[in-house]
Amino acid sequence: MNSYFHQKKKQYRDALIDDVIPFWEKHSIDEAYGGYFTCLGREGNVYDRDKFIWLQARQVWTFSLLYQKVESRPEWFNIAEHGYRFLKQHGRDVNGNWYFSLNRKGQPLIQPYNIFSDCFAALAFHEFALISDNAEAREIAVNTYKNILFRKDNPKGQYEKSVSGTRPMKSFALPMMLSLLAMELQDVLTDEQVTQTIDESIDEIINVFWNEKEQVIHEHVKADNTFSDSFDGRLINPGHGIESTWFLMDIAKYRNDTDLIHNAVQILLAQLDYGWDGQYEGIFYFRDVKNHPPDKLEWDQKLWWVHLEALVALSRAWLLTGNERCIEWYKKVDAYTWEHFPDPEYGEWFGYLNRQGEPYLSLKGGKWKGCFHLPRALWECWQNFEMLENKQKNNH
Repeated sequence: MNSYFHQKKKQYRDALIDDVIPFWEKHSIDEAYGGYFTCLGREGNVYDRDKFIWLQARQVWTFSLLYQKVESRPEWFNIAEHGYRFLKQHGRDVNGNWYFSLNRKGQPLIQPYNIFSDCFAALAFHEFALISDNAEAREIAVNTYKNILFRKDNPKGQYEKSVSGTRPMKSFALPMMLSLLAMELQDVLTDEQVTQTIDESIDEIINVFWNEKEQVIHEHVKADNTFSDSFDGRLINPGHGIESTWFLMDIAKYRNDTDLIHNAVQILLAQLDYGWDGQYEGIFYFRDVKNHPPDKLEWDQKLWWVHLEALVALSRAWLLTGNERCIEWYKKVDAYTWEHFPDPEYGEWFGYLNRQGEPYLSLKGGKWKGCFHLPRALWECWQNFEMLENKQKNNH
């Protein structure tokens, strides 16, 4: 088994350092106006020059992480700083809210209509502050976090398009995101802020969105925490549920909470059982909890980030628990992922497959796919297998 751990560690490491990161280094840097191009075709050609705050911030975070955790390469620092400067200059409105998108020059295109741009900006500026000791970056990260907490009960604010009071809904994405933010930013937050955010997030995930009877995590519930028999209420996003479980595992490890690890693994396995396509393999993007036709027409696609988050969660569960079902599921998802997503001809990974596992779009980056989920997952899995390898060596 030790040779298997070593082989997997090397596979993830080599894919990150020798394939994925060089692709973004070569094709994504906008030398003329700052920031990054994220709409990249199969060979790396830029096919759209708009700049999306989620992806700009995520790429700052990625290159900051690489510089801090992998190797202090000056070029990685420079790429992170390149995006940081662009975002600092152009990313926010006068009230400190982060836009959704900008044009190439940094002029705003879409208003700050929800707080997820803010969430990724906080992560990016905090991570850049760690490698630069930049006090302004740290201050912007903390102020952005405070603004997120201020807006979290009404995240879209004036941009909310639903009629107030008719069917008020809560989204799973917010407590999931806040649990990650609190863990990532804990060195610049007070103990009270970290504890309160984590406690509230765990409570929402485990006691509100997780439906133990149906063994699913709902993407939306009513404001009173009950089920809504509507398109939004019936929507299940297996990838979100899976991703949340390794956030929970990290919190559980931090708190030495074995019950939370058990709950996270139970939810992880249930989402895989529910989301797996028994006919063509791979994990469905969306499902309807009552098996009605989903309103998401892309429901049966197989997406890169869903499978990557499953690999992170399953390898983390393997490390923490040695659960045999997690090991079996890891090998199953691993085989599917490495067979279907990497592009051996032009590098990087395809993001969108059809149900049969064939590339649905040839792009390597777009409005939603950037330099984040893939490198983050490769890094996390690399670390998980390195720890598994070391753990086995120490046990002999």
